[in-house]
Amino acid sequence: MKLLITGATGFVGKELVKKAQASGLEIHFLTTQQSKINSIDYAKGFNWNPARQEIDTSCFEGVSTIVHLAGATISKRWTTAYKKTILSSRIQTTKLLFNGLNELEGDHNVTQLVTASAIGVYPSDFHQTVDEKTQVAPNSFMEKVVIDWEQESDSFKTLGVKVNKLRIGLVLAAHGGVVATLKVPTLFGLGAAFGNGKQGQSWIHLSDLVSLFLYAIDRQWEGTFNAVAPNPVSQSRFISALAKSLKRPHIFPPLPKFLIQLLVGEMSSLVLDSHWVSAQKVLDNGFVFEHEKINSALESIFNEK
Repeated sequence: MKLLITGATGFVGKELVKKAQASGLEIHFLTTQQSKINSIDYAKGFNWNPARQEIDTSCFEGVSTIVHLAGATISKRWTTAYKKTILSSRIQTTKLLFNGLNELEGDHNVTQLVTASAIGVYPSDFHQTVDEKTQVAPNSFMEKVVIDWEQESDSFKTLGVKVNKLRIGLVLAAHGGVVATLKVPTLFGLGAAFGNGKQGQSWIHLSDLVSLFLYAIDRQWEGTFNAVAPNPVSQSRFISALAKSLKRPHIFPPLPKFLIQLLVGEMSSLVLDSHWVSAQKVLDNGFVFEHEKINSALESIFNEK
């Protein structure tokens, strides 16, 4: 089986490529830089330019599944200009993949699109657990981004391609993701939750996330699935577990909501919103998590390191 991966040199992409190759899968990947065409061992690179809507359609040759991970980081200050970048980096890349495949007029082997999505599509709620059937609406910037992103992905259905959307939670890994952001202050004993600290944190270990992508590909999943571990925790408990895994004290009270909003404005929703997200659909479809509990997941990360 051959995969075409976007975002292959990113945080999740690198690990996915490694695990896919170890499983015997062949890899094509897309890059905007000519110098990176040969940057991944035993994988074949192809150029694309989402801004100009240009793509080397030979990237689709022999490919059965497209894995779409490309998108600008949301962990950069949300200026008006950068908010446009966050949205366009997801919409324009998805549109280009669709247009490139459509140009082939059926002369391809692609049967499935597995695309990253995000739990930020769900409304913030401090009490209710949400699942894939929960109604969503564009009431915030992140909700709008994810809704538009998923709708663009659904266009592949008109080409007879199965569309599988994985709504990803906070990804845990030693280098990158939420742990990398919070690790430094926690190492100095300055780790603290935000707001009241009661907001739900639905997380997933990087290893499980990559395994979930490969599981969805192998079983040709279709539809929306929450890519989160079965046991979400409050933010205060998350910070406490991180401090424990780093063998540091957790003594600081949560930082006031008004202070976070004053410092980073609308972007404060990333740490103040609450998402208690169910993993039941993934479990019901046979996926087995290696890391189900936050303490053991974080401990495994730092033990590996």
